[in-house]
Amino acid sequence: MCPYKRPKLCSERNYSINDIYTTLLFSSLLFSIEVVNSLLLRRKRRRMASAAAEATTTIHSSKASSMGLAGEMEVEAYRRLFPLPFYERHLQESVRPDARPLSRSRETSVALGPVATADGSALVKIGETTMLAAVKLEVMMPSSDSPDQGCVGVEFHMPPICSPTVRPGRPAEAAPVISKQLSNVIMSSGMIDSKELSLISGKAAWMAYLDIYCLNADGSLFDAALLSAIAAFSHLQIPLVSVNDDGRVIAVSGEPKDESKLKLVNKEKRKLSLRSIPFSLTCMLHKKYIFVDPTAEEESIMETTVTVVLDSLGRLVSVHKAGGSVLAYNSTLQECIALTKRRVEELRKILEESLLAMEVD
Repeated sequence: MCPYKRPKLCSERNYSINDIYTTLLFSSLLFSIEVVNSLLLRRKRRRMASAAAEATTTIHSSKASSMGLAGEMEVEAYRRLFPLPFYERHLQESVRPDARPLSRSRETSVALGPVATADGSALVKIGETTMLAAVKLEVMMPSSDSPDQGCVGVEFHMPPICSPTVRPGRPAEAAPVISKQLSNVIMSSGMIDSKELSLISGKAAWMAYLDIYCLNADGSLFDAALLSAIAAFSHLQIPLVSVNDDGRVIAVSGEPKDESKLKLVNKEKRKLSLRSIPFSLTCMLHKKYIFVDPTAEEESIMETTVTVVLDSLGRLVSVHKAGGSVLAYNSTLQECIALTKRRVEELRKILEESLLAMEVD
């Protein structure tokens, strides 16, 4: 279950008639204030239109400045009615509607430890795409085939709150696909040594449940989900484990008051050692153009994506092409890999900075 609940739209108490009238009056007053502020804001935007330096404004500056708000509305209408020609006009200038160059990813942030009840957790944002990852450890009986190894289970969730395209009661089609991709990448990269999750050979091992919740889906979902998984495992702290009188291995919750009375399996809490950490970058292909970190709007218009996964040493982990009409030639893949190598360095620095900030706090 998700550790967070959506806020209720109103309190549980019953409102009187006077309360309802007061609420309606206050709402109408707020609406009037919003209308006035909106008009003032539009007037201010028209005055500042000539001085705007954004790339999108540069392309349409002459028309928008001469026609003011009407010109802006025409541009927005053109964008909605003819999205592909609109984007292609920007691509000809090697820029995107959000003013990013083709090779630049959106602003990325990592926050560690947002879920207090999890053994490891992280909140990741890439642009507006937001992922919450939480790891919970449970003691299990290892299989006879691998008595000295633990297990990792990965589940990716897309609740209705994340996107207008996700309907209540109808699971998102992308969720099981991304879950499978994440599981394959995490295990095939060698990031986690399953033997490090062993407690007592043949008797007890850790089962690490990784749950990732998409809070806002605005493109590059796999990239954000993988980064949140890595950050959550980086934040993970393996708890103390003891053997009770029945011989069962149980996790010790909180700080033990008297360790001398406990038959501890591990003497102290520790971090999980991560090796060959995988990072990914999704590239959008359209005609002769390659641009990275697409938004949800870009993915819906152009549809041909290539996701490259490299580990922290620059070794290729996987390449995934999700259909589309554009063929991924060898030269195209080489360029995507080169762009991913640069992105890996950026993500490594962001993750290291978040870990350092966590230690300082």
